Amino acid sequence: MLSRLFAAFLIVPSFVIGSTSFASAQNTSFVQIEAKSNLQAAQQRARAWSNELFEVNGFRMNSGWYAIALGPYTATDAETRMRTLKSSGAIPRDSYITISSDYSRQFWPTGATALANPESTVPADPIVPVAPAEPVVPAETVLEVSSPILPDETPREARRSEGNLTRDERKELQVAMQWDGFYNAAIDGSFGRGTRRSMSAWQAANGFEETGVLTTLQRRQLVDTYNEVLAGIGMVSHHDAQAGITLDIPSALITRSSEEYPFVHFDAKDDSGVRVLLISQAGTQATLHGLYDIMQTLDVVPPQGPRSKEANSFTLTGENSDFISHTEARFANGEVKGFTLVWPVGDERRRTRVLSAMQSNFTPNTGTTLPLSAGAPGEDQSIDLISGLEIRKPALSRSGFFVASDGTTLTTTDVIAQCSKITLNHDTEAEVIFSDSTLGIAALRPKSRLAPTAVAAMRDGVARIQSDVIIAGFPFEGVLPAATLTYGRLEDIRGLNGEDTIQRLALLAEPGDAGGPVFDTSGAVIGMLKPATSPEGQRLPEITRFAARSTAIVDLLFANDITPTAPEDTAEIAPEELTALAADMTVLVSCWN
Repeated sequence: MLSRLFAAFLIVPSFVIGSTSFASAQNTSFVQIEAKSNLQAAQQRARAWSNELFEVNGFRMNSGWYAIALGPYTATDAETRMRTLKSSGAIPRDSYITISSDYSRQFWPTGATALANPESTVPADPIVPVAPAEPVVPAETVLEVSSPILPDETPREARRSEGNLTRDERKELQVAMQWDGFYNAAIDGSFGRGTRRSMSAWQAANGFEETGVLTTLQRRQLVDTYNEVLAGIGMVSHHDAQAGITLDIPSALITRSSEEYPFVHFDAKDDSGVRVLLISQAGTQATLHGLYDIMQTLDVVPPQGPRSKEANSFTLTGENSDFISHTEARFANGEVKGFTLVWPVGDERRRTRVLSAMQSNFTPNTGTTLPLSAGAPGEDQSIDLISGLEIRKPALSRSGFFVASDGTTLTTTDVIAQCSKITLNHDTEAEVIFSDSTLGIAALRPKSRLAPTAVAAMRDGVARIQSDVIIAGFPFEGVLPAATLTYGRLEDIRGLNGEDTIQRLALLAEPGDAGGPVFDTSGAVIGMLKPATSPEGQRLPEITRFAARSTAIVDLLFANDITPTAPEDTAEIAPEELTALAADMTVLVSCWN
Protein backbone atom coordinates (compact mmCIF):
# COMPACT_ATOMS: atom_id res chain seq x y z
CA MET A 1 0.00 0.00 0.00
CA LEU A 2 2.85 2.38 0.89
CA SER A 3 4.54 1.81 -2.46
CA ARG A 4 1.27 2.41 -4.28
CA LEU A 5 0.67 5.67 -2.42
CA PHE A 6 4.23 6.84 -3.09
CA ALA A 7 3.95 5.93 -6.75
CA ALA A 8 0.80 8.00 -7.04
CA PHE A 9 2.76 11.15 -6.23
CA LEU A 10 5.04 10.44 -9.18
CA ILE A 11 2.23 10.36 -11.73
CA VAL A 12 1.95 13.28 -14.15
CA PRO A 13 -0.73 13.76 -16.79
CA SER A 14 -0.13 12.86 -20.41
CA PHE A 15 -0.49 15.67 -22.93
CA VAL A 16 -3.28 15.26 -25.41
CA ILE A 17 -1.70 15.33 -28.85
CA GLY A 18 -3.59 15.53 -32.09
CA SER A 19 -3.67 12.94 -34.81
CA THR A 20 -0.36 11.08 -34.92
CA SER A 21 0.81 7.84 -36.45
CA PHE A 22 3.75 5.69 -35.36
CA ALA A 23 6.16 3.46 -37.28
CA SER A 24 5.96 -0.26 -36.71
CA ALA A 25 7.02 -1.09 -33.15
CA GLN A 26 8.87 -4.11 -34.40
CA ASN A 27 11.47 -1.92 -36.08
CA THR A 28 11.17 1.50 -34.46
CA SER A 29 14.13 3.71 -33.63
CA PHE A 30 14.56 6.41 -30.99
CA VAL A 31 17.08 9.16 -30.26
CA GLN A 32 18.12 8.81 -26.62
CA ILE A 33 19.01 12.22 -25.18
CA GLU A 34 19.35 11.57 -21.46
CA ALA A 35 19.19 8.86 -18.78
CA LYS A 36 18.63 8.92 -15.03
CA SER A 37 19.15 6.31 -12.35
CA ASN A 38 15.80 6.91 -10.59
CA LEU A 39 12.26 7.42 -11.76
CA GLN A 40 11.66 10.71 -9.96
CA ALA A 41 14.58 12.46 -11.62
CA ALA A 42 13.69 10.93 -15.00
CA GLN A 43 10.10 12.23 -14.80
CA GLN A 44 11.34 15.72 -13.97
CA ARG A 45 13.69 15.71 -16.95
CA ALA A 46 11.05 14.28 -19.29
CA ARG A 47 8.67 17.06 -18.23
CA ALA A 48 11.37 19.66 -18.88
CA TRP A 49 12.22 18.24 -22.32
CA SER A 50 8.51 18.16 -23.23
CA ASN A 51 8.47 21.94 -22.93
CA GLU A 52 11.09 22.09 -25.70
CA LEU A 53 10.34 19.19 -28.04
CA PHE A 54 7.21 17.41 -29.17
CA GLU A 55 8.25 13.77 -29.47
CA VAL A 56 9.49 13.15 -25.92
CA ASN A 57 9.07 9.72 -24.37
CA GLY A 58 10.32 8.15 -21.15
CA PHE A 59 11.20 4.46 -20.90
CA ARG A 60 12.58 2.11 -18.31
CA MET A 61 15.78 0.63 -19.79
CA ASN A 62 16.68 -3.03 -19.63
CA SER A 63 19.58 -2.02 -17.38
CA GLY A 64 17.17 -0.61 -14.77
CA TRP A 65 17.90 3.05 -15.59
CA TYR A 66 15.33 5.44 -17.06
CA ALA A 67 15.80 6.93 -20.51
CA ILE A 68 14.40 10.08 -22.10
CA ALA A 69 14.17 9.51 -25.85
CA LEU A 70 12.68 11.15 -28.94
CA GLY A 71 10.60 9.17 -31.40
CA PRO A 72 9.61 6.72 -32.55
CA TYR A 73 11.07 6.98 -36.06
CA THR A 74 12.21 4.80 -38.89
CA ALA A 75 15.97 4.20 -38.78
CA THR A 76 16.56 6.76 -41.56
CA ASP A 77 14.33 9.41 -39.98
CA ALA A 78 16.00 8.89 -36.60
CA GLU A 79 19.41 9.61 -38.08
CA THR A 80 18.16 12.71 -39.89
CA ARG A 81 16.31 14.03 -36.84
CA MET A 82 19.29 13.49 -34.54
CA ARG A 83 21.68 15.34 -36.86
CA THR A 84 19.26 18.25 -37.27
CA LEU A 85 18.74 18.67 -33.52
CA LYS A 86 22.44 18.28 -32.72
CA SER A 87 23.46 20.86 -35.31
CA SER A 88 21.03 23.38 -33.80
CA GLY A 89 22.16 22.62 -30.25
CA ALA A 90 18.68 21.45 -29.27
CA ILE A 91 19.89 18.12 -27.83
CA PRO A 92 23.19 17.00 -26.24
CA ARG A 93 26.08 16.11 -28.55
CA ASP A 94 26.31 12.63 -27.01
CA SER A 95 22.72 11.69 -27.93
CA TYR A 96 22.56 8.46 -29.90
CA ILE A 97 20.24 6.07 -31.78
CA THR A 98 18.48 3.23 -29.94
CA ILE A 99 15.79 0.71 -30.87
CA SER A 100 12.59 -0.26 -29.10
CA SER A 101 14.03 -3.53 -27.79
CA ASP A 102 16.42 -1.51 -25.60
CA TYR A 103 13.44 -0.46 -23.48
CA SER A 104 11.06 -2.49 -21.32
CA ARG A 105 8.27 -0.09 -20.27
CA GLN A 106 7.09 3.46 -20.95
CA PHE A 107 6.60 5.89 -18.07
CA TRP A 108 6.20 9.17 -20.00
CA PRO A 109 3.76 10.45 -21.15
CA THR A 110 1.46 8.57 -18.80
CA GLY A 111 -0.57 5.99 -20.67
CA ALA A 112 1.35 6.37 -23.97
CA THR A 113 2.32 3.23 -25.91
CA ALA A 114 5.12 4.32 -28.23
CA LEU A 115 6.67 0.86 -27.97
CA ALA A 116 3.63 -0.94 -29.32
CA ASN A 117 1.49 1.37 -31.47
CA PRO A 118 1.69 0.37 -35.16
CA GLU A 119 0.31 3.59 -36.64
CA SER A 120 2.30 6.60 -35.67
CA THR A 121 4.48 9.30 -37.23
CA VAL A 122 6.32 12.12 -35.55
CA PRO A 123 5.96 15.62 -36.98
CA ALA A 124 9.14 16.97 -38.56
CA ASP A 125 9.05 20.24 -36.62
CA PRO A 126 9.00 20.50 -32.82
CA ILE A 127 5.71 21.69 -31.28
CA VAL A 128 5.59 23.22 -27.84
CA PRO A 129 2.75 21.56 -25.89
CA VAL A 130 0.55 23.51 -23.51
CA ALA A 131 0.96 22.00 -20.07
CA PRO A 132 -1.36 22.65 -17.12
CA ALA A 133 -0.06 25.02 -14.48
CA GLU A 134 -0.13 22.30 -11.84
CA PRO A 135 0.33 18.56 -12.44
CA VAL A 136 -2.88 16.60 -12.15
CA VAL A 137 -2.71 13.20 -10.48
CA PRO A 138 -5.24 10.78 -12.01
CA ALA A 139 -7.24 9.15 -9.24
CA GLU A 140 -7.26 5.64 -10.68
CA THR A 141 -3.95 5.50 -12.59
CA VAL A 142 -1.16 3.94 -10.55
CA LEU A 143 2.38 3.46 -11.79
CA GLU A 144 4.12 0.57 -10.09
CA VAL A 145 7.63 1.42 -8.90
CA SER A 146 10.19 -1.36 -8.95
CA SER A 147 11.36 -0.59 -5.41
CA PRO A 148 10.13 1.97 -2.85
CA ILE A 149 12.48 4.76 -1.80
CA LEU A 150 13.62 4.05 1.72
CA PRO A 151 12.57 6.50 4.42
CA ASP A 152 15.21 8.74 5.90
CA GLU A 153 17.09 7.65 9.00
CA THR A 154 18.02 9.27 12.27
CA PRO A 155 21.76 9.89 12.81
CA ARG A 156 21.88 6.85 15.09
CA GLU A 157 20.20 4.66 12.46
CA ALA A 158 22.49 6.11 9.78
CA ARG A 159 25.59 5.20 11.83
CA ARG A 160 24.22 1.70 12.33
CA SER A 161 23.58 1.17 8.61
CA GLU A 162 26.94 2.78 7.81
CA GLY A 163 28.60 0.15 9.99
CA ASN A 164 27.45 -2.52 7.54
CA LEU A 165 29.37 -0.98 4.65
CA THR A 166 32.40 -2.81 3.28
CA ARG A 167 35.74 -1.00 2.95
CA ASP A 168 35.27 -0.78 -0.83
CA GLU A 169 31.81 0.76 -0.36
CA ARG A 170 33.32 3.35 2.01
CA LYS A 171 36.01 4.14 -0.54
CA GLU A 172 33.34 4.50 -3.22
CA LEU A 173 31.60 7.18 -1.13
CA GLN A 174 34.90 9.06 -0.74
CA VAL A 175 35.56 8.81 -4.48
CA ALA A 176 32.04 10.09 -5.24
CA MET A 177 32.45 13.05 -2.86
CA GLN A 178 35.88 13.78 -4.32
CA TRP A 179 34.46 13.76 -7.85
CA ASP A 180 31.63 16.07 -6.70
CA GLY A 181 34.15 18.53 -5.26
CA PHE A 182 33.56 17.93 -1.54
CA TYR A 183 36.52 15.73 -0.58
CA ASN A 184 40.23 16.10 -1.27
CA ALA A 185 41.97 13.70 1.11
CA ALA A 186 43.13 10.09 0.77
CA ILE A 187 40.75 7.42 -0.54
CA ASP A 188 41.24 5.04 2.38
CA GLY A 189 37.74 3.96 3.43
CA SER A 190 38.28 5.53 6.86
CA PHE A 191 35.65 8.03 7.96
CA GLY A 192 37.67 10.48 10.06
CA ARG A 193 37.04 14.14 10.76
CA GLY A 194 37.95 15.17 7.21
CA THR A 195 35.45 12.75 5.69
CA ARG A 196 32.76 13.83 8.18
CA ARG A 197 33.30 17.50 7.28
CA SER A 198 32.97 16.58 3.61
CA MET A 199 29.75 14.70 4.31
CA SER A 200 28.34 17.74 6.14
CA ALA A 201 29.28 19.99 3.22
CA TRP A 202 27.61 17.60 0.76
CA GLN A 203 24.46 17.46 2.91
CA ALA A 204 24.29 21.25 3.10
CA ALA A 205 24.71 21.61 -0.66
CA ASN A 206 21.92 19.10 -1.28
CA GLY A 207 19.39 20.46 1.22
CA PHE A 208 19.85 17.88 3.97
CA GLU A 209 20.43 18.37 7.68
CA GLU A 210 24.18 18.68 8.35
CA THR A 211 24.86 15.69 10.59
CA GLY A 212 28.16 14.51 9.06
CA VAL A 213 26.68 11.00 8.75
CA LEU A 214 25.01 10.06 5.47
CA THR A 215 21.77 8.12 5.65
CA THR A 216 21.10 5.15 3.40
CA LEU A 217 19.04 7.37 1.10
CA GLN A 218 21.76 10.04 0.95
CA ARG A 219 24.47 7.49 0.26
CA ARG A 220 22.40 6.09 -2.58
CA GLN A 221 21.82 9.57 -4.02
CA LEU A 222 25.53 10.40 -3.83
CA VAL A 223 26.61 7.20 -5.59
CA ASP A 224 23.76 7.38 -8.13
CA THR A 225 24.79 10.92 -9.07
CA TYR A 226 28.37 9.73 -9.45
CA ASN A 227 27.34 6.83 -11.68
CA GLU A 228 24.71 8.83 -13.56
CA VAL A 229 27.29 10.49 -15.79
CA LEU A 230 28.04 7.13 -17.39
CA ALA A 231 24.42 6.65 -18.47
CA GLY A 232 23.83 7.25 -22.16
CA ILE A 233 27.49 6.98 -23.20
CA GLY A 234 27.57 3.19 -23.42
CA MET A 235 30.39 2.51 -20.96
CA VAL A 236 31.32 -1.14 -21.61
CA SER A 237 34.30 -3.41 -21.14
CA HIS A 238 36.15 -3.78 -24.45
CA HIS A 239 38.66 -6.53 -25.18
CA ASP A 240 40.88 -5.65 -28.11
CA ALA A 241 42.34 -8.92 -29.37
CA GLN A 242 44.80 -7.23 -31.76
CA ALA A 243 46.25 -4.84 -29.17
CA GLY A 244 46.08 -7.30 -26.26
CA ILE A 245 44.30 -4.77 -24.04
CA THR A 246 41.07 -4.89 -22.04
CA LEU A 247 39.52 -1.68 -20.67
CA ASP A 248 36.24 0.20 -20.33
CA ILE A 249 35.34 2.56 -23.20
CA PRO A 250 32.40 4.94 -23.90
CA SER A 251 31.08 2.88 -26.80
CA ALA A 252 28.20 5.24 -27.65
CA LEU A 253 30.67 8.08 -28.31
CA ILE A 254 33.47 6.35 -30.25
CA THR A 255 33.91 3.74 -32.96
CA ARG A 256 36.95 1.57 -33.71
CA SER A 257 38.31 2.86 -37.00
CA SER A 258 41.84 1.63 -37.77
CA GLU A 259 45.12 0.13 -36.63
CA GLU A 260 48.33 2.01 -37.37
CA TYR A 261 51.26 0.67 -35.38
CA PRO A 262 51.60 1.24 -32.47
CA PHE A 263 48.05 2.61 -32.12
CA VAL A 264 44.49 1.34 -32.40
CA HIS A 265 42.33 4.34 -33.33
CA PHE A 266 38.79 4.94 -32.03
CA ASP A 267 37.27 7.96 -33.76
CA ALA A 268 34.42 10.19 -32.57
CA LYS A 269 30.90 8.95 -33.25
CA ASP A 270 28.10 11.41 -34.14
CA ASP A 271 30.29 14.49 -33.58
CA SER A 272 30.85 13.59 -29.92
CA GLY A 273 34.37 15.02 -30.03
CA VAL A 274 35.67 12.03 -28.05
CA ARG A 275 38.61 9.94 -29.29
CA VAL A 276 40.55 7.02 -27.83
CA LEU A 277 43.90 5.50 -28.77
CA LEU A 278 45.15 2.14 -27.55
CA ILE A 279 48.95 1.88 -27.39
CA SER A 280 50.45 -1.57 -27.94
CA GLN A 281 53.96 -2.54 -29.05
CA ALA A 282 56.78 -4.88 -28.12
CA GLY A 283 59.87 -3.11 -26.83
CA THR A 284 62.04 -2.01 -23.93
CA GLN A 285 62.27 0.88 -21.49
CA ALA A 286 63.92 2.85 -24.30
CA THR A 287 60.82 2.21 -26.43
CA LEU A 288 58.62 3.61 -23.66
CA HIS A 289 60.79 6.71 -23.25
CA GLY A 290 60.94 7.24 -27.01
CA LEU A 291 57.14 7.05 -27.16
CA TYR A 292 56.99 9.68 -24.39
CA ASP A 293 58.96 12.08 -26.61
CA ILE A 294 57.06 11.24 -29.80
CA MET A 295 53.61 11.71 -28.23
CA GLN A 296 54.51 15.28 -27.27
CA THR A 297 55.07 16.19 -30.94
CA LEU A 298 51.50 15.23 -31.85
CA ASP A 299 48.43 17.48 -32.06
CA VAL A 300 46.54 15.01 -29.89
CA VAL A 301 48.78 16.01 -26.93
CA PRO A 302 48.69 19.83 -26.58
CA PRO A 303 51.85 21.28 -25.00
CA GLN A 304 50.08 22.89 -22.02
CA GLY A 305 49.54 20.48 -19.15
CA PRO A 306 51.32 18.35 -16.51
CA ARG A 307 53.41 15.35 -17.51
CA SER A 308 55.71 12.90 -15.76
CA LYS A 309 58.05 10.09 -16.74
CA GLU A 310 59.17 7.24 -14.48
CA ALA A 311 61.46 4.31 -15.22
CA ASN A 312 58.60 2.06 -16.38
CA SER A 313 55.67 4.43 -17.01
CA PHE A 314 54.65 7.90 -18.08
CA THR A 315 51.59 10.17 -18.09
CA LEU A 316 50.88 13.14 -20.35
CA THR A 317 48.03 15.61 -19.95
CA GLY A 318 47.51 18.31 -22.55
CA GLU A 319 44.83 20.97 -22.90
CA ASN A 320 43.89 23.61 -25.45
CA SER A 321 40.74 25.61 -26.18
CA ASP A 322 39.04 22.61 -27.80
CA PHE A 323 39.94 19.46 -25.88
CA ILE A 324 41.80 17.81 -23.01
CA SER A 325 43.83 14.67 -23.61
CA HIS A 326 45.23 12.18 -21.12
CA THR A 327 47.84 9.62 -22.14
CA GLU A 328 49.39 6.97 -19.95
CA ALA A 329 51.59 4.00 -20.82
CA ARG A 330 53.70 1.45 -18.96
CA PHE A 331 56.44 -1.04 -19.75
CA ALA A 332 56.31 -4.61 -18.44
CA ASN A 333 57.25 -8.07 -19.73
CA GLY A 334 58.81 -6.69 -22.92
CA GLU A 335 55.64 -4.78 -23.87
CA VAL A 336 54.61 -1.13 -23.91
CA LYS A 337 50.87 -0.66 -23.46
CA GLY A 338 48.61 2.24 -22.60
CA PHE A 339 45.86 4.52 -23.89
CA THR A 340 44.95 8.11 -24.75
CA LEU A 341 41.55 9.68 -24.00
CA VAL A 342 40.65 12.88 -25.87
CA TRP A 343 37.61 14.74 -24.50
CA PRO A 344 35.99 18.10 -25.42
CA VAL A 345 36.49 20.95 -22.95
CA GLY A 346 33.56 22.02 -20.80
CA ASP A 347 32.49 18.50 -19.81
CA GLU A 348 34.89 17.84 -16.96
CA ARG A 349 32.54 15.84 -14.72
CA ARG A 350 31.95 13.17 -17.34
CA ARG A 351 35.56 13.23 -18.54
CA THR A 352 36.98 12.55 -15.09
CA ARG A 353 34.43 9.80 -14.46
CA VAL A 354 35.17 8.07 -17.78
CA LEU A 355 38.93 8.44 -17.28
CA SER A 356 38.64 6.93 -13.80
CA ALA A 357 36.75 3.93 -15.19
CA MET A 358 39.31 3.44 -17.97
CA GLN A 359 42.20 3.61 -15.52
CA SER A 360 40.58 1.29 -12.98
CA ASN A 361 39.80 -1.43 -15.51
CA PHE A 362 42.82 -1.15 -17.82
CA THR A 363 44.32 -4.63 -18.20
CA PRO A 364 47.27 -5.41 -20.51
CA ASN A 365 46.97 -8.98 -21.80
CA THR A 366 50.56 -10.22 -21.83
CA GLY A 367 51.72 -12.02 -24.95
CA THR A 368 49.85 -9.99 -27.58
CA THR A 369 50.98 -6.68 -29.10
CA LEU A 370 50.07 -4.83 -32.26
CA PRO A 371 52.26 -6.21 -35.10
CA LEU A 372 54.64 -3.95 -36.99
CA SER A 373 52.65 -4.62 -40.15
CA ALA A 374 49.48 -3.05 -38.70
CA GLY A 375 48.42 -0.17 -40.90
CA ALA A 376 51.39 -0.62 -43.26
CA PRO A 377 52.14 2.65 -45.12
CA GLY A 378 50.38 3.13 -48.45
CA GLU A 379 50.34 5.78 -51.16
CA ASP A 380 48.61 8.27 -48.86
CA GLN A 381 51.60 8.65 -46.55
CA SER A 382 52.27 12.17 -45.24
CA ILE A 383 55.29 13.71 -43.56
CA ASP A 384 52.82 15.53 -41.31
CA LEU A 385 51.50 12.26 -39.85
CA ILE A 386 52.87 9.67 -37.43
CA SER A 387 50.86 6.43 -37.32
CA GLY A 388 47.77 8.27 -38.51
CA LEU A 389 48.15 11.16 -36.04
CA GLU A 390 48.90 14.75 -37.01
CA ILE A 391 52.22 16.19 -35.91
CA ARG A 392 51.92 19.43 -34.00
CA LYS A 393 53.50 22.21 -36.04
CA PRO A 394 54.75 25.65 -34.98
CA ALA A 395 53.14 28.84 -36.25
CA LEU A 396 56.49 29.97 -37.66
CA SER A 397 60.07 28.69 -37.83
CA ARG A 398 63.27 30.52 -38.72
CA SER A 399 67.00 29.92 -38.29
CA GLY A 400 69.44 30.99 -35.60
CA PHE A 401 72.96 30.20 -34.34
CA PHE A 402 74.72 29.64 -31.02
CA VAL A 403 76.96 32.51 -29.81
CA ALA A 404 77.78 31.29 -26.29
CA SER A 405 78.52 28.00 -24.54
CA ASP A 406 75.33 28.27 -22.41
CA GLY A 407 73.22 27.96 -25.59
CA THR A 408 72.50 31.67 -26.09
CA THR A 409 71.17 31.96 -29.64
CA LEU A 410 70.83 34.86 -32.06
CA THR A 411 67.91 34.93 -34.50
CA THR A 412 65.69 37.32 -36.43
CA THR A 413 63.12 39.35 -34.49
CA ASP A 414 60.23 38.32 -36.76
CA VAL A 415 60.19 34.82 -35.21
CA ILE A 416 59.57 36.00 -31.63
CA ALA A 417 56.47 38.18 -32.06
CA GLN A 418 53.26 37.01 -30.31
CA CYS A 419 54.53 33.53 -29.39
CA SER A 420 53.19 31.58 -26.43
CA LYS A 421 56.37 29.49 -26.54
CA ILE A 422 59.71 29.61 -28.37
CA THR A 423 61.79 26.47 -28.88
CA LEU A 424 65.28 25.66 -30.11
CA ASN A 425 65.44 22.56 -32.33
CA HIS A 426 61.82 21.72 -31.39
CA ASP A 427 62.41 20.44 -27.87
CA THR A 428 64.28 23.08 -25.83
CA GLU A 429 62.16 25.98 -24.64
CA ALA A 430 63.85 29.40 -24.72
CA GLU A 431 63.16 32.95 -23.57
CA VAL A 432 64.03 36.31 -25.12
CA ILE A 433 66.82 38.08 -23.21
CA PHE A 434 67.12 41.10 -25.50
CA SER A 435 66.24 42.30 -28.98
CA ASP A 436 67.31 45.12 -31.29
CA SER A 437 64.68 46.34 -33.74
CA THR A 438 67.19 48.37 -35.76
CA LEU A 439 69.37 45.35 -36.57
CA GLY A 440 66.39 42.97 -36.45
CA ILE A 441 68.23 40.68 -34.04
CA ALA A 442 66.89 38.88 -30.95
CA ALA A 443 68.87 36.86 -28.40
CA LEU A 444 67.36 33.75 -26.82
CA ARG A 445 68.48 31.80 -23.77
CA PRO A 446 67.41 28.16 -23.22
CA LYS A 447 65.31 27.57 -20.11
CA SER A 448 66.98 24.21 -19.49
CA ARG A 449 70.63 23.18 -19.65
CA LEU A 450 72.01 23.14 -23.19
CA ALA A 451 75.62 22.56 -24.26
CA PRO A 452 76.22 23.41 -27.94
CA THR A 453 78.80 21.38 -29.87
CA ALA A 454 79.99 24.58 -31.58
CA VAL A 455 79.44 28.33 -31.24
CA ALA A 456 79.89 31.09 -33.80
CA ALA A 457 83.35 32.61 -34.29
CA MET A 458 82.45 36.24 -35.09
CA ARG A 459 84.65 38.11 -37.59
CA ASP A 460 85.12 41.58 -36.06
CA GLY A 461 86.13 43.27 -39.26
CA VAL A 462 85.09 43.98 -42.84
CA ALA A 463 84.80 41.11 -45.31
CA ARG A 464 86.13 41.37 -48.86
CA ILE A 465 83.65 42.49 -51.54
CA GLN A 466 82.94 39.86 -54.24
CA SER A 467 84.19 37.09 -51.94
CA ASP A 468 82.26 33.83 -51.62
CA VAL A 469 79.80 33.58 -48.72
CA ILE A 470 77.74 30.68 -47.41
CA ILE A 471 74.54 30.84 -45.38
CA ALA A 472 73.31 28.01 -43.15
CA GLY A 473 69.63 27.69 -42.33
CA PHE A 474 66.41 25.74 -42.39
CA PRO A 475 64.83 26.86 -45.67
CA PHE A 476 61.87 24.49 -45.27
CA GLU A 477 61.25 25.45 -41.61
CA GLY A 478 62.29 22.14 -40.07
CA VAL A 479 61.09 19.64 -42.67
CA LEU A 480 64.74 18.63 -43.13
CA PRO A 481 66.50 17.55 -39.92
CA ALA A 482 69.76 19.50 -40.40
CA ALA A 483 70.81 22.91 -41.65
CA THR A 484 71.18 23.39 -45.41
CA LEU A 485 74.04 25.40 -46.95
CA THR A 486 73.42 27.96 -49.70
CA TYR A 487 76.35 29.56 -51.58
CA GLY A 488 76.47 33.14 -52.83
CA ARG A 489 78.58 36.28 -53.11
CA LEU A 490 79.18 39.40 -51.01
CA GLU A 491 78.07 42.27 -53.27
CA ASP A 492 78.64 45.23 -50.94
CA ILE A 493 79.63 45.85 -47.33
CA ARG A 494 76.87 48.49 -46.99
CA GLY A 495 73.15 48.72 -47.57
CA LEU A 496 71.49 50.40 -50.55
CA ASN A 497 71.44 53.71 -48.67
CA GLY A 498 74.99 53.40 -47.34
CA GLU A 499 74.07 51.75 -44.00
CA ASP A 500 77.26 50.42 -42.39
CA THR A 501 75.44 47.92 -40.13
CA ILE A 502 74.22 45.75 -43.01
CA GLN A 503 75.75 44.20 -46.12
CA ARG A 504 74.29 43.17 -49.47
CA LEU A 505 74.48 39.59 -50.71
CA ALA A 506 73.75 37.89 -54.02
CA LEU A 507 72.15 34.52 -53.38
CA LEU A 508 68.83 32.69 -53.33
CA ALA A 509 67.29 32.03 -49.92
CA GLU A 510 63.95 30.92 -48.47
CA PRO A 511 62.00 32.58 -45.60
CA GLY A 512 63.15 29.85 -43.19
CA ASP A 513 66.80 30.81 -43.80
CA ALA A 514 66.33 34.21 -42.14
CA GLY A 515 68.26 34.43 -38.87
CA GLY A 516 70.89 31.98 -40.07
CA PRO A 517 74.64 32.67 -39.93
CA VAL A 518 76.54 34.00 -42.97
CA PHE A 519 79.99 32.34 -43.21
CA ASP A 520 83.11 33.23 -45.12
CA THR A 521 85.18 30.40 -46.57
CA SER A 522 87.21 30.06 -43.35
CA GLY A 523 84.08 29.21 -41.32
CA ALA A 524 84.00 32.58 -39.52
CA VAL A 525 80.60 34.29 -39.19
CA ILE A 526 80.48 37.61 -41.00
CA GLY A 527 76.76 38.33 -40.51
CA MET A 528 73.19 37.16 -39.93
CA LEU A 529 70.74 36.82 -42.84
CA LYS A 530 67.78 39.21 -42.60
CA PRO A 531 64.24 38.48 -43.84
CA ALA A 532 63.57 39.41 -47.46
CA THR A 533 62.37 43.01 -47.76
CA SER A 534 62.12 45.59 -50.54
CA PRO A 535 62.15 49.38 -50.26
CA GLU A 536 58.66 50.85 -50.53
CA GLY A 537 57.55 51.12 -54.15
CA GLN A 538 60.47 49.03 -55.46
CA ARG A 539 60.94 45.39 -56.37
CA LEU A 540 64.47 44.11 -55.88
CA PRO A 541 65.94 41.17 -57.80
CA GLU A 542 65.20 37.80 -56.21
CA ILE A 543 68.88 37.15 -55.52
CA THR A 544 69.35 40.42 -53.62
CA ARG A 545 69.44 39.74 -49.87
CA PHE A 546 70.78 41.59 -46.86
CA ALA A 547 72.59 40.55 -43.70
CA ALA A 548 73.39 42.28 -40.44
CA ARG A 549 77.19 42.83 -40.37
CA SER A 550 79.24 40.89 -37.83
CA THR A 551 80.86 44.13 -36.56
CA ALA A 552 77.41 45.42 -35.51
CA ILE A 553 76.55 42.06 -33.99
CA VAL A 554 79.78 42.03 -31.96
CA ASP A 555 78.97 45.51 -30.59
CA LEU A 556 75.44 44.35 -29.68
CA LEU A 557 76.76 41.28 -27.84
CA PHE A 558 79.29 43.31 -25.81
CA ALA A 559 76.58 45.85 -24.96
CA ASN A 560 74.54 43.01 -23.43
CA ASP A 561 77.41 41.44 -21.45
CA ILE A 562 78.00 38.56 -23.85
CA THR A 563 81.59 38.03 -24.97
CA PRO A 564 81.68 36.76 -28.56
CA THR A 565 84.16 34.13 -29.71
CA ALA A 566 86.84 35.29 -32.17
CA PRO A 567 87.97 33.13 -35.14
CA GLU A 568 91.33 31.37 -34.70
CA ASP A 569 92.27 31.12 -38.38
CA THR A 570 91.55 32.80 -41.68
CA ALA A 571 92.53 29.88 -43.91
CA GLU A 572 89.87 28.40 -46.15
CA ILE A 573 88.37 25.13 -44.88
CA ALA A 574 87.04 22.18 -46.84
CA PRO A 575 83.32 22.15 -47.75
CA GLU A 576 82.70 19.05 -45.61
CA GLU A 577 84.24 20.80 -42.58
CA LEU A 578 81.99 23.81 -43.13
CA THR A 579 78.96 21.51 -43.45
CA ALA A 580 79.77 19.85 -40.11
CA LEU A 581 80.38 23.23 -38.42
CA ALA A 582 77.07 24.61 -39.72
CA ALA A 583 75.18 21.53 -38.51
CA ASP A 584 76.60 21.90 -34.99
CA MET A 585 76.09 25.65 -34.73
CA THR A 586 72.86 26.44 -36.60
CA VAL A 587 69.57 26.23 -34.70
CA LEU A 588 65.93 25.82 -35.76
CA VAL A 589 63.98 28.51 -33.88
CA SER A 590 60.21 27.94 -33.68
CA CYS A 591 57.29 30.07 -32.50
CA TRP A 592 54.34 28.15 -31.01
CA ASN A 593 50.82 29.40 -30.29
